[in-house]
Amino acid sequence: MIIPLEQLSNETLAAIIEDFILREGTEYGAEDVSKAAKIVQVKKQLEQGNAVLVYSELHESVNILPSDQFQAGMEEKI
Repeated sequence: MIIPLEQLSNETLAAIIEDFILREGTEYGAEDVSKAAKIVQVKKQLEQGNAVLVYSELHESVNILPSDQFQAGMEEKI
């Protein structure tokens, strides 16, 4: 289930994004990118619709997925 960003406070969204960044060990190439910059980048992807915030009832967890990956997963279930 996609969670609309408008339903979350800024603090909650920032915490989810920070957890995602720390869990995923997001790779940014040869350059070091600050945690704050990574948070801004992920938030921008969410706002632009390139990524979605997804709640898994099965795992009782929240994750951030690329939109196309989420859509492909949903199409497989149909």
